[in-house]
Amino acid sequence: MSERIISDDVRLAERADRWLATGLSCEPADRAGAEAGVRVAYALAGLPAPKRIVWLGSPAAGALAVAMLRTGLRGGRRDEHVRQALEAQGARPRETLPGSSVRPQVRTRPWARARAASTAKLGNTGFARHWAATARRPWQQLTDQIATPLRTRIDADLAARLSARADQEEQVAALPQAAREALLDAIGGQHDAAWLGAFDSHPDVDGLARVAGSAGWWWAFEHVAVLTERPVAVHRDNLGRLHHGDGPALSYPDGFGLHAWSGMPITAEVAAELPHLTVARIREEGNAEMRRVMLEHFGFDRYLRESGASKTQSDECGTLWRVTLPGDEPLVMVEVLNSSPEPDGSFRTYFLRVPPTIRTARAGVAWTFDLSEEEYVPLQQT
Repeated sequence: MSERIISDDVRLAERADRWLATGLSCEPADRAGAEAGVRVAYALAGLPAPKRIVWLGSPAAGALAVAMLRTGLRGGRRDEHVRQALEAQGARPRETLPGSSVRPQVRTRPWARARAASTAKLGNTGFARHWAATARRPWQQLTDQIATPLRTRIDADLAARLSARADQEEQVAALPQAAREALLDAIGGQHDAAWLGAFDSHPDVDGLARVAGSAGWWWAFEHVAVLTERPVAVHRDNLGRLHHGDGPALSYPDGFGLHAWSGMPITAEVAAELPHLTVARIREEGNAEMRRVMLEHFGFDRYLRESGASKTQSDECGTLWRVTLPGDEPLVMVEVLNSSPEPDGSFRTYFLRVPPTIRTARAGVAWTFDLSEEEYVPLQQT
């Protein structure tokens, strides 16, 4: 590989890191910079600047604000903070008309032009390599592991409001559905850093890049742009998935938060229970995915000890334990002893979760190495 290619790879990797950091930023929004970016994005699309730019504290509040402006609905008590934020900025539902969405002109077409120009310059194979170097990791970390779970949680919260029908007034009941539809028009802001690294020198995406470097999700309409703050905290595990056992994994300055464990969104109610779990509570959980979250937090080995698990087999590789989980596959784990002593001379015990089809400890340990029981012949047990 030539020195030039190595140098290019290093440069592109640094660009990917820079944009990933932008997408994960928890700094307060640079409102002046973001609003300047909005005006550039409109100008590049051949549009006059929006007459009004308003700010909300989170993507969830932004979606509700858009719904209020588009429908004229004021919502109920739970929406009062959004309505007050709009009115404080001179944008009153029924009086401030946003006009049509200009997302296709501001976001979709510039992206398409930048991609076409890059493909024409680099060729299909060259562009694929360029995309992998500049956008593959940011896309996975930002779009797949943050933006998509965030959108899913906001939509689920709004859908729950629709099904609950706690408020019977038509304008209150209709607002959540309008907010769900507003999610379709959202522009990623800082989460557009997932792909901007591939095109950050292309002039057509200059406005989008400026907003991404300064703010969170936003919405573009003929007369109004709705912008939102960046999060105040992002907690992730070593794989980049949203993960936190003590509060929201993703939280915003207006109080909205997304709780998650190992990348799986969970409700605030389940999150509050995690530090206080018992075997009985885990058993009674009807949702299998939620139960797995609880098990991970509680500890599989602790659950085995406290739930009366059955010892089904032992051999030179360890001990096989099994416990039934209501409505789910059994929990099967191999208990193994580390043959290397700890500094204090003790020997540490490990529990390895294996498929419920495993019948011997030896087969379970072999499975962790992707081997069959017959193929597993360790030179030394470690």
